[in-house]
Amino acid sequence: MHHSVILVKITTMDSQSDRRLDIRPTIQSSHFNSQMGFDEHFQNKTLRPVIKLQNDLLVEAFKNYANKHKGAFYELSLEKKMEYIERAIQKDIKFRNSLKGMIIGQFTVEEYRDYITNSSALNKRMMNMVVERLKDQIQLLEEEEALFQN
Repeated sequence: MHHSVILVKITTMDSQSDRRLDIRPTIQSSHFNSQMGFDEHFQNKTLRPVIKLQNDLLVEAFKNYANKHKGAFYELSLEKKMEYIERAIQKDIKFRNSLKGMIIGQFTVEEYRDYITNSSALNKRMMNMVVERLKDQIQLLEEEEALFQN
């Protein structure tokens, strides 16, 4: 009797991980080869799809961050906005940890186990990807603003 409970829990955990994988977007440009190192493979297999999946949440978290800091961000030139994004994520550890949590929370148990084997290098990749994604979004927002103002 006791063993069946354990089996049920394991099955539930696996199906939960499978559902997590099912909702991720596929990224066409991601390629894999045998020369690829562990970090790059993890980046393409896990980080890219998860960051893309969490895009709207990451953007919303950044907007909240900017608003909490008196909205000065919105008065900056495009170049200064790019620097602001980098600085916010590099220097504000609480904010960075919050973004990391939004991404790591989407990992399967197996991915998490892989992640912890080299977390500091993977964190660096993860945050660089988030910075680039936010910068891309800001440029889109800027272009939309310019369209509406003309």
